[in-house]
Amino acid sequence: RALYPERQSLRLDAKGKTLDDKTTLNSLSLNRGRVLYLKDLGPQIGWSTVFLAEYAGPLVCYMITFFRPYLIYGRNADLPMSYVVKIAAFCWTLHYVKRLLETIFVHRFSHSTMPIMNLFKNCSYYWGFAFFIGYYVNHPLYTEPSFGTIQVYISFILFLLNEYGNFSIHCALRDLRPPGTTERKIPMPTKNPFTFLFNYVSCPNYAYEWYAWASFSIMTQCLPAAMFTVAGFYQMAIWALGKHRNYKKEFPNYPRRRKAIVPFLL
Repeated sequence: RALYPERQSLRLDAKGKTLDDKTTLNSLSLNRGRVLYLKDLGPQIGWSTVFLAEYAGPLVCYMITFFRPYLIYGRNADLPMSYVVKIAAFCWTLHYVKRLLETIFVHRFSHSTMPIMNLFKNCSYYWGFAFFIGYYVNHPLYTEPSFGTIQVYISFILFLLNEYGNFSIHCALRDLRPPGTTERKIPMPTKNPFTFLFNYVSCPNYAYEWYAWASFSIMTQCLPAAMFTVAGFYQMAIWALGKHRNYKKEFPNYPRRRKAIVPFLL
């Protein structure tokens, strides 16, 4: 059975790195006894399709709990809703609508596809946490934060600033890659002041992301939100460290003082 190109991984070593799409057969000198290995990557799905699914789901799951269906909350469903709950719903909606719009209009992917199993894995993570967090934040018996409006509004402002910072980094990364190419350059700060984090970390988009969720967790003072923040930071730290290593390998002049995701530390 013929494999479509996205399922194919061509390598010079059975356990080696996949060859770049731009590599030609002539440049590999295969006529001199070298062997070319082909690995089947399995069924693939487009990155944008996965992103759209994993970001649309949390909106639906969270808003189901926001509207407090009797089936979930019973007789308590009609209790008054705290202002914190409404602000949290705004923040949640803003984040995932931003993600959806970025997927459609901003992101330029270096790879067109990923394994189809990632769709189920990613959706399970995002959708599950969305319902888990939404159930408790939107619960009729939800308790407002300990320090009241000061805690809520300061955290809310920090959330908005970090969301904009995350968007600014995504735009800066998009501008590094011409449309229709997989070209890579060293990310550097732009005229946008929110891109200053490029001076300190390789992946400021991840940094702003976990700052935003930390702000959301403090604002709601909700344990499931804090768990989501910790889990997200752990995963983003793994991604950031990998990208940081790749940057240093690919660019000999890569800034040495940069860390991966946490300035000066990690």
